[in-house]
Amino acid sequence: MSTPVRDHPLPSPTAQEMLDGVHPVDPLRRRLLAAGVLSPVLAALPASAIAAVTRRPAPTSSRNNDMKSITTTDGTQIFYKDWGTGQPIVFHHGWPLSGDDWDTQMLYFLAQGYRVIAHDRRGHGRSTQTATGNDMDTYAADVAALAAHLDLRNAIHIGHSTGGGEAARYVARHGAGRVAKLVLIGAVPPLMLQTKATPDGVPKAALDGLRKQFLANRAAFYWDFPIPFYGYNRSGTPLSEPVRQNWWRQGMMGGAQAQFECITAFSETDFTEDLKRIDVPALVMHGDDDQIVPIANSAPLSAKLLKNSTLKIYKGFPHGMCTTHADVINPDLLAFIRG
Repeated sequence: MSTPVRDHPLPSPTAQEMLDGVHPVDPLRRRLLAAGVLSPVLAALPASAIAAVTRRPAPTSSRNNDMKSITTTDGTQIFYKDWGTGQPIVFHHGWPLSGDDWDTQMLYFLAQGYRVIAHDRRGHGRSTQTATGNDMDTYAADVAALAAHLDLRNAIHIGHSTGGGEAARYVARHGAGRVAKLVLIGAVPPLMLQTKATPDGVPKAALDGLRKQFLANRAAFYWDFPIPFYGYNRSGTPLSEPVRQNWWRQGMMGGAQAQFECITAFSETDFTEDLKRIDVPALVMHGDDDQIVPIANSAPLSAKLLKNSTLKIYKGFPHGMCTTHADVINPDLLAFIRG
Protein backbone atom coordinates (compact mmCIF):
# COMPACT_ATOMS: atom_id res chain seq x y z
CA MET A 1 0.00 0.00 0.00
CA SER A 2 1.39 3.43 -0.94
CA THR A 3 2.10 5.95 1.77
CA PRO A 4 -0.25 8.99 1.78
CA VAL A 5 1.30 12.17 0.45
CA ARG A 6 0.55 14.00 3.70
CA ASP A 7 3.17 11.84 5.47
CA HIS A 8 5.87 13.40 3.27
CA PRO A 9 5.88 17.17 3.88
CA LEU A 10 7.81 18.98 1.17
CA PRO A 11 10.83 21.02 2.18
CA SER A 12 10.64 24.74 1.41
CA PRO A 13 12.57 25.84 -1.68
CA THR A 14 16.03 27.19 -1.06
CA ALA A 15 17.09 30.68 -2.09
CA GLN A 16 19.16 29.19 -4.89
CA GLU A 17 16.15 27.27 -6.18
CA MET A 18 14.03 30.39 -6.16
CA LEU A 19 16.69 32.31 -8.09
CA ASP A 20 17.23 29.53 -10.63
CA GLY A 21 16.38 31.18 -13.94
CA VAL A 22 17.23 28.37 -16.32
CA HIS A 23 14.90 25.58 -15.16
CA PRO A 24 12.73 27.27 -12.52
CA VAL A 25 10.58 24.22 -11.87
CA ASP A 26 13.38 21.66 -11.67
CA PRO A 27 13.87 22.25 -7.89
CA LEU A 28 10.20 21.50 -7.37
CA ARG A 29 10.54 18.30 -9.37
CA ARG A 30 13.54 17.28 -7.25
CA ARG A 31 11.62 17.86 -4.03
CA LEU A 32 8.62 15.90 -5.27
CA LEU A 33 10.85 13.04 -6.35
CA ALA A 34 12.59 13.02 -2.98
CA ALA A 35 9.23 12.81 -1.24
CA GLY A 36 8.17 9.88 -3.40
CA VAL A 37 5.20 11.74 -4.85
CA LEU A 38 6.11 11.66 -8.54
CA SER A 39 8.34 8.60 -8.73
CA PRO A 40 5.65 6.06 -9.74
CA VAL A 41 4.26 8.43 -12.39
CA LEU A 42 7.52 9.67 -13.84
CA ALA A 43 8.98 6.20 -14.01
CA ALA A 44 6.46 5.36 -16.72
CA LEU A 45 7.10 8.50 -18.80
CA PRO A 46 9.81 9.16 -21.39
CA ALA A 47 12.31 11.90 -20.67
CA SER A 48 10.63 14.36 -23.08
CA ALA A 49 7.28 13.97 -21.36
CA ILE A 50 8.87 14.40 -17.93
CA ALA A 51 10.40 17.68 -19.06
CA ALA A 52 7.05 18.87 -20.40
CA VAL A 53 5.14 18.26 -17.18
CA THR A 54 7.80 19.50 -14.79
CA ARG A 55 8.99 22.63 -16.56
CA ARG A 56 7.19 25.75 -17.66
CA PRO A 57 8.37 28.92 -19.39
CA ALA A 58 9.69 31.71 -17.28
CA PRO A 59 6.95 34.25 -16.49
CA THR A 60 6.55 37.16 -18.86
CA SER A 61 6.65 40.77 -17.81
CA SER A 62 2.84 41.06 -17.87
CA ARG A 63 0.11 38.69 -16.80
CA ASN A 64 -2.48 40.49 -18.92
CA ASN A 65 -1.03 40.03 -22.38
CA ASP A 66 -4.34 38.74 -23.73
CA MET A 67 -6.45 41.51 -22.19
CA LYS A 68 -7.16 44.13 -24.85
CA SER A 69 -8.41 47.59 -24.04
CA ILE A 70 -8.19 51.19 -25.14
CA THR A 71 -8.13 54.25 -22.93
CA THR A 72 -10.48 57.07 -23.92
CA THR A 73 -9.81 60.77 -23.54
CA ASP A 74 -11.44 60.83 -20.09
CA GLY A 75 -9.29 57.94 -18.87
CA THR A 76 -11.91 55.20 -19.22
CA GLN A 77 -10.61 51.79 -20.23
CA ILE A 78 -12.82 50.02 -22.77
CA PHE A 79 -12.26 46.27 -22.92
CA TYR A 80 -12.75 44.50 -26.24
CA LYS A 81 -12.36 41.13 -27.95
CA ASP A 82 -10.96 41.05 -31.48
CA TRP A 83 -10.82 37.67 -33.22
CA GLY A 84 -10.00 36.63 -36.77
CA THR A 85 -9.42 38.44 -40.04
CA GLY A 86 -11.56 39.57 -42.94
CA GLN A 87 -14.43 42.04 -43.04
CA PRO A 88 -15.03 43.30 -39.49
CA ILE A 89 -18.30 42.78 -37.63
CA VAL A 90 -18.71 44.91 -34.51
CA PHE A 91 -21.20 43.72 -31.89
CA HIS A 92 -22.89 46.12 -29.44
CA HIS A 93 -24.36 44.41 -26.37
CA GLY A 94 -27.52 45.12 -24.40
CA TRP A 95 -28.03 46.33 -20.84
CA PRO A 96 -26.62 45.37 -18.34
CA LEU A 97 -24.53 42.76 -20.11
CA SER A 98 -21.08 42.62 -21.75
CA GLY A 99 -19.44 41.59 -24.99
CA ASP A 100 -19.74 37.99 -23.78
CA ASP A 101 -23.42 38.07 -24.68
CA TRP A 102 -22.34 37.83 -28.32
CA ASP A 103 -20.11 34.75 -27.97
CA THR A 104 -22.50 32.53 -29.97
CA GLN A 105 -22.55 35.00 -32.87
CA MET A 106 -18.82 35.70 -32.66
CA LEU A 107 -17.95 32.03 -32.93
CA TYR A 108 -20.40 31.57 -35.80
CA PHE A 109 -19.09 34.45 -37.88
CA LEU A 110 -15.48 33.71 -37.03
CA ALA A 111 -16.03 30.28 -38.62
CA GLN A 112 -17.48 32.05 -41.68
CA GLY A 113 -14.24 33.97 -42.20
CA TYR A 114 -15.10 37.30 -40.61
CA ARG A 115 -13.21 39.41 -38.11
CA VAL A 116 -15.41 39.71 -35.01
CA ILE A 117 -15.15 42.44 -32.39
CA ALA A 118 -17.15 42.94 -29.21
CA HIS A 119 -16.47 45.53 -26.54
CA ASP A 120 -17.78 46.00 -23.01
CA ARG A 121 -19.57 49.32 -22.80
CA ARG A 122 -18.14 51.72 -20.21
CA GLY A 123 -19.40 50.76 -16.79
CA HIS A 124 -20.19 47.23 -17.97
CA GLY A 125 -18.26 43.96 -17.96
CA ARG A 126 -14.49 44.44 -17.79
CA SER A 127 -14.45 48.12 -18.75
CA THR A 128 -13.98 50.88 -16.19
CA GLN A 129 -16.86 51.22 -13.73
CA THR A 130 -17.46 54.84 -14.57
CA ALA A 131 -19.47 57.31 -12.53
CA THR A 132 -19.70 59.72 -15.47
CA GLY A 133 -20.24 59.53 -19.21
CA ASN A 134 -23.03 56.97 -18.96
CA ASP A 135 -25.03 58.38 -21.86
CA MET A 136 -25.51 57.57 -25.53
CA ASP A 137 -23.31 60.37 -26.85
CA THR A 138 -20.37 59.09 -24.82
CA TYR A 139 -21.10 55.45 -25.63
CA ALA A 140 -20.97 56.30 -29.34
CA ALA A 141 -17.79 58.31 -28.89
CA ASP A 142 -16.19 55.34 -27.13
CA VAL A 143 -17.05 53.14 -30.12
CA ALA A 144 -15.59 55.76 -32.43
CA ALA A 145 -12.36 55.68 -30.44
CA LEU A 146 -12.26 51.89 -30.69
CA ALA A 147 -12.96 51.93 -34.43
CA ALA A 148 -10.17 54.46 -34.96
CA HIS A 149 -7.76 52.47 -32.79
CA LEU A 150 -8.45 49.30 -34.79
CA ASP A 151 -8.72 51.25 -38.08
CA LEU A 152 -12.00 49.53 -38.89
CA ARG A 153 -13.23 50.01 -42.45
CA ASN A 154 -16.18 48.51 -44.32
CA ALA A 155 -17.51 47.27 -40.98
CA ILE A 156 -20.90 45.80 -40.18
CA HIS A 157 -22.30 47.03 -36.86
CA ILE A 158 -24.82 44.83 -35.06
CA GLY A 159 -26.58 46.16 -31.98
CA HIS A 160 -29.00 44.44 -29.63
CA SER A 161 -31.38 46.32 -27.33
CA THR A 162 -29.39 49.19 -25.73
CA GLY A 163 -26.57 48.26 -28.09
CA GLY A 164 -28.91 49.02 -30.98
CA GLY A 165 -29.18 52.59 -29.79
CA GLU A 166 -25.43 52.82 -29.33
CA ALA A 167 -24.82 51.40 -32.81
CA ALA A 168 -27.33 53.74 -34.44
CA ARG A 169 -25.82 56.82 -32.82
CA TYR A 170 -22.29 55.73 -33.72
CA VAL A 171 -23.16 55.05 -37.36
CA ALA A 172 -25.07 58.33 -37.69
CA ARG A 173 -22.47 60.55 -36.04
CA HIS A 174 -19.11 58.83 -36.46
CA GLY A 175 -19.46 56.11 -39.09
CA ALA A 176 -18.86 57.99 -42.33
CA GLY A 177 -16.32 56.11 -44.44
CA ARG A 178 -16.09 53.24 -41.95
CA VAL A 179 -19.47 51.49 -41.97
CA ALA A 180 -20.88 49.13 -44.60
CA LYS A 181 -24.11 47.96 -42.96
CA LEU A 182 -26.13 48.24 -39.76
CA VAL A 183 -28.28 45.68 -37.93
CA LEU A 184 -30.70 46.52 -35.12
CA ILE A 185 -31.98 43.55 -33.09
CA GLY A 186 -34.67 44.04 -30.46
CA ALA A 187 -33.33 47.57 -30.35
CA VAL A 188 -34.54 50.55 -28.33
CA PRO A 189 -34.73 53.14 -31.18
CA PRO A 190 -36.41 55.35 -32.08
CA LEU A 191 -37.56 56.18 -28.51
CA MET A 192 -38.48 53.63 -25.87
CA LEU A 193 -40.19 55.99 -23.41
CA GLN A 194 -43.91 56.62 -23.67
CA THR A 195 -44.61 60.23 -24.66
CA LYS A 196 -47.38 62.05 -26.52
CA ALA A 197 -45.48 61.31 -29.73
CA THR A 198 -44.90 57.67 -28.74
CA PRO A 199 -48.11 56.50 -27.06
CA ASP A 200 -47.13 52.83 -27.41
CA GLY A 201 -43.87 53.34 -25.53
CA VAL A 202 -42.94 52.09 -22.08
CA PRO A 203 -44.56 54.22 -19.33
CA LYS A 204 -42.16 56.11 -17.11
CA ALA A 205 -43.77 54.47 -14.09
CA ALA A 206 -42.64 51.06 -15.37
CA LEU A 207 -39.09 52.32 -15.82
CA ASP A 208 -39.16 53.86 -12.35
CA GLY A 209 -40.18 50.42 -11.12
CA LEU A 210 -37.02 48.98 -12.69
CA ARG A 211 -34.96 51.59 -10.90
CA LYS A 212 -36.64 50.82 -7.58
CA GLN A 213 -35.94 47.09 -7.90
CA PHE A 214 -32.38 47.82 -8.96
CA LEU A 215 -31.71 50.00 -5.93
CA ALA A 216 -33.41 47.61 -3.51
CA ASN A 217 -31.39 44.52 -4.51
CA ARG A 218 -29.49 44.51 -7.78
CA ALA A 219 -28.49 40.84 -7.48
CA ALA A 220 -32.07 39.69 -6.92
CA PHE A 221 -33.36 41.96 -9.67
CA TYR A 222 -30.84 40.55 -12.13
CA TRP A 223 -31.73 37.01 -11.10
CA ASP A 224 -35.38 37.59 -12.04
CA PHE A 225 -34.91 39.75 -15.14
CA PRO A 226 -33.78 36.97 -17.52
CA ILE A 227 -37.17 35.25 -17.16
CA PRO A 228 -39.08 37.73 -19.37
CA PHE A 229 -35.87 38.62 -21.25
CA TYR A 230 -35.73 35.11 -22.74
CA GLY A 231 -39.44 34.39 -22.60
CA TYR A 232 -39.08 31.70 -19.96
CA ASN A 233 -42.41 32.82 -18.50
CA ARG A 234 -44.22 31.67 -21.65
CA SER A 235 -45.99 28.33 -21.74
CA GLY A 236 -43.90 25.61 -23.35
CA THR A 237 -40.60 27.50 -22.95
CA PRO A 238 -38.38 25.65 -20.47
CA LEU A 239 -36.03 27.65 -18.27
CA SER A 240 -32.34 27.27 -19.08
CA GLU A 241 -30.46 27.73 -15.83
CA PRO A 242 -27.05 28.07 -17.55
CA VAL A 243 -28.36 30.89 -19.75
CA ARG A 244 -29.95 32.58 -16.77
CA GLN A 245 -26.77 32.30 -14.69
CA ASN A 246 -24.63 33.60 -17.55
CA TRP A 247 -26.91 36.64 -17.85
CA TRP A 248 -26.67 37.23 -14.09
CA ARG A 249 -22.87 36.80 -14.18
CA GLN A 250 -22.49 39.44 -16.87
CA GLY A 251 -24.80 41.88 -15.13
CA MET A 252 -23.05 41.62 -11.80
CA MET A 253 -19.63 42.20 -13.42
CA GLY A 254 -20.55 45.79 -14.21
CA GLY A 255 -20.68 48.89 -12.06
CA ALA A 256 -23.91 49.65 -10.23
CA GLN A 257 -23.79 53.42 -10.82
CA ALA A 258 -23.10 53.09 -14.53
CA GLN A 259 -25.82 50.48 -15.02
CA PHE A 260 -28.32 52.54 -13.05
CA GLU A 261 -27.68 55.60 -15.22
CA CYS A 262 -27.85 53.47 -18.34
CA ILE A 263 -31.56 52.89 -17.67
CA THR A 264 -32.12 56.55 -18.47
CA ALA A 265 -29.77 56.36 -21.45
CA PHE A 266 -31.53 53.47 -23.14
CA SER A 267 -35.10 54.50 -22.33
CA GLU A 268 -35.12 58.28 -22.73
CA THR A 269 -32.73 58.89 -25.62
CA ASP A 270 -34.47 59.88 -28.85
CA PHE A 271 -32.74 58.33 -31.89
CA THR A 272 -35.13 59.69 -34.50
CA GLU A 273 -32.67 62.08 -36.12
CA ASP A 274 -29.89 59.47 -36.00
CA LEU A 275 -32.02 56.99 -37.94
CA LYS A 276 -32.92 59.62 -40.54
CA ARG A 277 -29.23 60.33 -41.18
CA ILE A 278 -28.21 56.71 -41.76
CA ASP A 279 -28.02 55.74 -45.43
CA VAL A 280 -26.15 52.42 -45.34
CA PRO A 281 -28.21 49.22 -45.79
CA ALA A 282 -29.89 48.34 -42.50
CA LEU A 283 -31.64 45.24 -41.21
CA VAL A 284 -34.17 45.64 -38.39
CA MET A 285 -34.98 42.39 -36.55
CA HIS A 286 -37.48 42.04 -33.72
CA GLY A 287 -39.44 39.32 -31.97
CA ASP A 288 -43.16 40.01 -31.74
CA ASP A 289 -43.19 38.58 -28.19
CA ASP A 290 -40.44 40.91 -26.94
CA GLN A 291 -41.40 41.75 -23.35
CA ILE A 292 -38.48 44.13 -22.77
CA VAL A 293 -38.60 46.39 -25.84
CA PRO A 294 -42.17 46.15 -27.13
CA ILE A 295 -42.29 45.91 -30.90
CA ALA A 296 -45.13 48.39 -31.45
CA ASN A 297 -42.95 51.35 -30.55
CA SER A 298 -39.63 50.19 -31.97
CA ALA A 299 -38.76 48.09 -35.01
CA PRO A 300 -41.48 49.15 -37.50
CA LEU A 301 -40.92 52.81 -36.69
CA SER A 302 -37.13 52.47 -37.01
CA ALA A 303 -37.49 50.71 -40.35
CA LYS A 304 -39.58 53.61 -41.67
CA LEU A 305 -37.08 56.23 -40.54
CA LEU A 306 -34.07 54.45 -42.05
CA LYS A 307 -33.45 55.27 -45.73
CA ASN A 308 -32.45 51.77 -46.82
CA SER A 309 -33.92 49.18 -44.46
CA THR A 310 -35.33 45.67 -44.33
CA LEU A 311 -37.69 44.71 -41.51
CA LYS A 312 -37.87 41.12 -40.25
CA ILE A 313 -40.37 40.23 -37.53
CA TYR A 314 -40.12 36.86 -35.79
CA LYS A 315 -43.34 35.37 -34.50
CA GLY A 316 -43.16 34.36 -30.85
CA PHE A 317 -39.48 35.25 -30.44
CA PRO A 318 -38.39 36.93 -27.17
CA HIS A 319 -36.07 39.84 -26.53
CA GLY A 320 -33.07 37.54 -26.11
CA MET A 321 -33.67 35.75 -29.40
CA CYS A 322 -30.00 35.85 -30.40
CA THR A 323 -29.48 33.27 -27.66
CA THR A 324 -32.74 31.32 -27.69
CA HIS A 325 -33.03 31.18 -31.49
CA ALA A 326 -29.45 31.54 -32.68
CA ASP A 327 -30.08 28.78 -35.22
CA VAL A 328 -32.49 31.13 -37.01
CA ILE A 329 -30.95 34.53 -36.30
CA ASN A 330 -27.36 33.71 -37.29
CA PRO A 331 -28.15 32.50 -40.85
CA ASP A 332 -30.44 35.49 -41.39
CA LEU A 333 -27.66 37.82 -40.33
CA LEU A 334 -25.22 36.05 -42.63
CA ALA A 335 -27.62 36.34 -45.59
CA PHE A 336 -27.96 40.09 -45.00
CA ILE A 337 -24.23 40.62 -44.60
CA ARG A 338 -23.46 38.68 -47.79
CA GLY A 339 -26.35 40.18 -49.73
